[in-house]
Amino acid sequence: MTDVVTAKVRELVDVVTDHVTFTVASDQMLSTPDGWCHARDTKGAVLAWTPARKLCRERLTITPGYEFGYLLGATCSDGTVGENYVSLVVNDRGFAERYARCLTAATGLGARLEPVTRPSGYLQRPVPGFRVRVVSSYLADLMRQYVGGDAHHMRQRFPRVVLRDRETFDGFLDGYADGDGCRITGWSGRMLVSANVPFLAELARVVGARFTPSVGVASRLAIADSWPSRGTFEPERHRLGLVESTWVEVRDVRLRRAEGNKPFTLYSYRLDPYPGFLVNGHLARQPW
Repeated sequence: MTDVVTAKVRELVDVVTDHVTFTVASDQMLSTPDGWCHARDTKGAVLAWTPARKLCRERLTITPGYEFGYLLGATCSDGTVGENYVSLVVNDRGFAERYARCLTAATGLGARLEPVTRPSGYLQRPVPGFRVRVVSSYLADLMRQYVGGDAHHMRQRFPRVVLRDRETFDGFLDGYADGDGCRITGWSGRMLVSANVPFLAELARVVGARFTPSVGVASRLAIADSWPSRGTFEPERHRLGLVESTWVEVRDVRLRRAEGNKPFTLYSYRLDPYPGFLVNGHLARQPW
């Protein structure tokens, strides 16, 4: 911070968004998709916004490659993405160990196995298993970003970030197959199973495989080991880091006038070389 300016004014505006209500000068500049706009003129517009509390959390440096792809594939098939954690609970110790190793290699977070028990609908009794769980709201938000915003297995989208290179995509296929797939007896290939038809359909296009959705039950996608020879894989450039800002709509702008002889006191900040600052997480800058 290089400068703080105070000003006495007789009028303010309350800007009411989808999430909060904040008070600023009527001529305060706020960031919109069309550029900077005076606060008094933002009704019906959308503003750049970031949850302020999340700005204080630890950020991760994601390392692309096979381990990153495996982490995504296993999470998409058998993992759970909570509000501030990512976990995997499985019966296969080897699967859990590979997941923990890849999670650490891709994110730098320490991951370890925990013995757990969970109910089995087939056996009608609790069975032993293994859990890998890391607490990181940043990683949880990243996972949701990669799969389109909703990490529920029935609503998640195919994470196109794994198309960065073949190494990453191969890791993704291995991770997904370890969770919801198996080798096919008597054929050089593997079968992936999911009730999320759009997910499998998009994956089928990447590997050049035929895919016919099943009706009423989980669908299956057969992927031959020779799929790379079809030449259908095309690398794509995708951002690895988290996009922490979003857009929120301004529902209302309410004028407030000072009562009596006591004006409002406002503070404006200059943060050279940066052009602005945050007001309740909304990007602002000094008036022109």
